[in-house]
Amino acid sequence: MSKVATRFAPSPTGPLHIGGLRTALFNWLYSKNKKGTFHLRIEDTDKERSKDEHKIQIIKSLKWLGINHDGEEYIQSTKINDHINIVNELLKNGHAYKCYCTTEEIEDQKKRARQKKLPYTYSRKCREINVNEIPKDIKPVVRFKSKVEGTSILNDLVQGDVEIENITIEDFIILRNDGTPTYNLSATVDDHQMHMTHIIRGDDHKINTFKQIQIYLAMGWSLPAFAHIPLIHTTEGKKLSKRDNASTLDDYSKIGIMPDALRNYLLKLGWSYKDKEIFTLDESIQYFNLEGIGKSPSKLDMSRILSMNEHYIKNINEEELYKHLLEYCEIYKKKITAEKEKKIRASLT
Repeated sequence: MSKVATRFAPSPTGPLHIGGLRTALFNWLYSKNKKGTFHLRIEDTDKERSKDEHKIQIIKSLKWLGINHDGEEYIQSTKINDHINIVNELLKNGHAYKCYCTTEEIEDQKKRARQKKLPYTYSRKCREINVNEIPKDIKPVVRFKSKVEGTSILNDLVQGDVEIENITIEDFIILRNDGTPTYNLSATVDDHQMHMTHIIRGDDHKINTFKQIQIYLAMGWSLPAFAHIPLIHTTEGKKLSKRDNASTLDDYSKIGIMPDALRNYLLKLGWSYKDKEIFTLDESIQYFNLEGIGKSPSKLDMSRILSMNEHYIKNINEEELYKHLLEYCEIYKKKITAEKEKKIRASLT
């Protein structure tokens, strides 16, 4: 059996979201529990929005929480040629085709779907296009030729068996008309080349998983195991977004939340082990499993975070607490003079 390998694959288009942080934590804990490896892949193919400052912040956030990845960061943009080669293989073996539909045609299809109150799926007009019908003045996209008959079943390690009608999976684009690969193609190729054994991510990726499995099968690659974890919701029951307050790590570190407290809270947010509430880092690794993850969304509760933080502050030693106070002062660019240090230390005793 292959050594367990997991990954966290954020896009450096903004600060690390609290939901992404929990996904990274679950991947890291699972790999450590199984004595495997945890990898960081930076999905930076969106050149307009990807920033080095966000990449640095992501890595810093993970380290702040105690999550260290194995090996070097895997930079997706450096693998574009590998992705395009796979597109060409899929075209060659008949699992993909060039689509010449114009933007206007696609918009018309979407409009008709809206009028019928149906979800939009591409009409597959170019799937069996005649050579004589190929327009000369249109740069095509490349679409994957999805199955149209029968059903597919995903053996999800969290959600259980999930079944879908194949006809509902559209012929999705794998190469844009500007020559750049799309997410589903690039992520699949990267996961295969990185030898990932387990893909653990949010359950909003389930439809992507069905698409990616078809690419795996078309290429004759071994499938990894998939686990889709429920999303984090606000206290009002809405999906947590980057626009919400307290959605990024900075929102917590700036109000004095300690790394151990936030890590413990995120661990318990959608996962449980018996009736235990407080976990040391070693205990988190020892007890973590996918079976303990619930199937329903979890609600972010600031009062619970503050309560957890209070517990850790009360139980930390003086030197560790002083170190965290220095980090807190650094966030607000407050200089600690010798006199201030003396007063701080006196207040901690």
